[in-house]
Amino acid sequence: MSKAFTKETEPDNDFGEEEVNSPLPPLPAGSKNYITPAGHQRLMDEFQWLMNKERPQVTATVAWAAANGDRSENADYIYGKKRLREIDRRIRFLTRRLDIAEVVDPVAPRDDETRVFFGATVTFANQKGEAKTISIVGVDEIDTSRGYISWVSPMARALIKAQEGTVVTLHAPGGTEELEILQVRYRTIPIEPFGKANGDAQP
Repeated sequence: MSKAFTKETEPDNDFGEEEVNSPLPPLPAGSKNYITPAGHQRLMDEFQWLMNKERPQVTATVAWAAANGDRSENADYIYGKKRLREIDRRIRFLTRRLDIAEVVDPVAPRDDETRVFFGATVTFANQKGEAKTISIVGVDEIDTSRGYISWVSPMARALIKAQEGTVVTLHAPGGTEELEILQVRYRTIPIEPFGKANGDAQP
């Protein structure tokens, strides 16, 4: 991926402003961006949309507005420039994410399908006997309403490498908790596709 959209006045480091200010959890330093095939496709679709569709359209609008007189009172020009900065910031963010992407297919054959790794769908019970099912996904695929948690989250870190039938200890800000792993499955994890109409292009 190109770094052409890194501003000359900004430091070209691993953690640009768009990553520091992102609501998504940061990746561990030097790690790959583990992601499912569907999640990777979503990021690619957004990148292509911004580069080939929205950015050219906004650039044309800004050029047209700039030719229409006083820029300080030109709403089209002011909004267009603001949106262009947002688009470029998002493109830089996506470029960084895609540069270090490591696509892992949850349904790919593996030596031990009873052990928890990235892409696993895990059912576990807490100390009260309450069962819950989660899927371990990439940081760009988190969806708590569907039980999708990041592989860098405390819960995922507690579960990873454990096997069915074992008990792990979750160390969370609220305290420690014992979790019994009831089932480990590897199946396709549906990810909502990119859609420009639902605000996906916002960082």
